[in-house]
Amino acid sequence: MRLDVFQLAFVAIAIAVGWLSGLAPRQTPPARPFNVLAFYTGRNDFAHISFVNEANRWFPANAPAHNFHYESTTDWRRLNIESLKRVDVVVFLDTRPDDPAQRDAFRRYMEDGGAWLGFHFSGFALTPSDFPQNWDWYHNEFLGSGQYVSNTWRPTPAVLRVDAPDHPVVKGLPMTFRSAPNEWYRWQRDLRKNPDIRVLLSIDPSSFPLGTGPKPHEIWHSGDYPVVWTNTRYRMVYMNMGHNDMDYEHKTNRQLSSTFLEPAQNALITQTVLWLGNRR
Repeated sequence: MRLDVFQLAFVAIAIAVGWLSGLAPRQTPPARPFNVLAFYTGRNDFAHISFVNEANRWFPANAPAHNFHYESTTDWRRLNIESLKRVDVVVFLDTRPDDPAQRDAFRRYMEDGGAWLGFHFSGFALTPSDFPQNWDWYHNEFLGSGQYVSNTWRPTPAVLRVDAPDHPVVKGLPMTFRSAPNEWYRWQRDLRKNPDIRVLLSIDPSSFPLGTGPKPHEIWHSGDYPVVWTNTRYRMVYMNMGHNDMDYEHKTNRQLSSTFLEPAQNALITQTVLWLGNRR
């Protein structure tokens, strides 16, 4: 989906006034306001930066109606025990912490009952790369996915299938619905074989072939691909969404799609935040 300058301006205005909140969430906002703190780096890949910028408009626009306060930061030093005492939900918009002290603080936060939502690149790890798999607890135990293996290309929508209709995150959503355009990841580990992992959404077979290439391995023709899941030992949800389509070919780096234009997907994100924030 290509967005010209005027369409992007409309999207920005719509986000600002809350028109793109999506389907009405089935969950009731908690009586007590809760605090969401989102961490991001915003330096790796124009598509991830584009998503971060959208998220940092969309969440504040929708927060008042759902009784939470949203703050975002690039200061990963705030991922410490004292700061996290005042945070109800931690969000990783793109990357993950690299500092050992920050990693330890996040693990302790989650093991003590904290809540977390991670998007797309926050699950990425590949050895060797600039983001190696050097955090076993996070990638192998917490996410359960292990390393990244491959992805589709170009970013395209998929038909997503609800795998756990009774879970509060997806309750009330259509059993299948169209996602926003995205680059979809394949993982090292089979999440369905992990007894702690509950897959909430996966790619429906009607999506295939998924991707446009040009490389053959960037187009998926079959297979089982979970895209949203939770680890039942923690209060957490990982979503593979979070990669906009960009005009790399013509060197303009212009945004060609939006993550926040599909109502059912927006409802999914809202319900996830409410479920995580309602934990106390």
